Amino acid sequence: MKTVINILVVGCGNMGASHARAYHDLAGFEIVGLVSRGTSKTVLNKSLNTNYPEFDNFEQALLVTKPDAVCISTYPDTHENYAIKAFEAGAHVFIEKPLADTVLGAQHVIDAALRYQKKLVVGYILRYHPSWEKFIAISRTLGTPLVMRMNLNQQSHGYMWNVHRNLMESLSPIVDCGVHYIDVMCQMTDAKPIRVSAIGARLTTDIPETNYNYGQLQLHFDDGSVGWYEAGWGPMVSQTAFFVKDVFGPKGSVSIVPNDAVKEGVSDSVEAHTKTESIRVHHANIDVDNEFLKADEWIRLEDEPTHQDLCNREQLFFQKAIIEDMDLTKQAEDAINSLRIAFACDEAVKTKRIIDL
Repeated sequence: MKTVINILVVGCGNMGASHARAYHDLAGFEIVGLVSRGTSKTVLNKSLNTNYPEFDNFEQALLVTKPDAVCISTYPDTHENYAIKAFEAGAHVFIEKPLADTVLGAQHVIDAALRYQKKLVVGYILRYHPSWEKFIAISRTLGTPLVMRMNLNQQSHGYMWNVHRNLMESLSPIVDCGVHYIDVMCQMTDAKPIRVSAIGARLTTDIPETNYNYGQLQLHFDDGSVGWYEAGWGPMVSQTAFFVKDVFGPKGSVSIVPNDAVKEGVSDSVEAHTKTESIRVHHANIDVDNEFLKADEWIRLEDEPTHQDLCNREQLFFQKAIIEDMDLTKQAEDAINSLRIAFACDEAVKTKRIIDL
């Protein structure tokens, strides 16, 4: 069996560069080309102190390099087309979230993976974080219904404001980022999501009139559980409340409590987005005087991976899925489910209606 996976990296910006560094550093991968429309591939080559072949055109790169796998970290409106072409060329695909810029497009990608019998892994980075795994596991012990509260507001400026404006040509923040946290909420409860509501606001003329750069979604489950997620992008966004990761149920609560991640000036840092630092567990049991029977617990896991560590873990999973011929059906179902819910929330913002799922 082939032990080295020749991989073509498509998109060399933030996430693409991180994934490329993982392939560069990890045994079992060999980068056969870097693809981008601009100069990011050259910048990446320089940062890695390498000279990987550079391409401006994805189709040409596929034809020339004949990769075993393709990593797609481009803007979402290219995902469907690039992924399907990669499968048609006989390559496995790692693709950054969201899987596509429409639910139908996402289904087309999944269908192509099945048709060509290739592996499809979607970049849900929090699934590889031990603290988030612990956070989800504790949430599942708190009884039902659950209240799930999360946000990730980003006071973006400079380069990141350019990235966010480009993203908002096709998707809103609550779709692009929301799929992560919708996926987390669906892991916290076995209940079925039944309807969504949402609000949004367009705070800048730098984005299309049909889009908005602030949104909050509310997700309702059939056991009475509810969750909200809030995301705002832009130079006008407040630093004050960019990191809320909190769940409570009848038996108590669990919260990710960051320290460094909430310091002034880091809300636009990808490193801060995955930071956990400590988990606080609160028990609701009270005595006859309504006083708590047990003090809160603080969990500080020694394994606190950096953003790059998490990208490495994602790619190790991708490698394992290919080599061991893993069944990824459930992961694909989860990816399209979270995307379907996110787009329903987007519709709720734009129509000002509650959407039944």
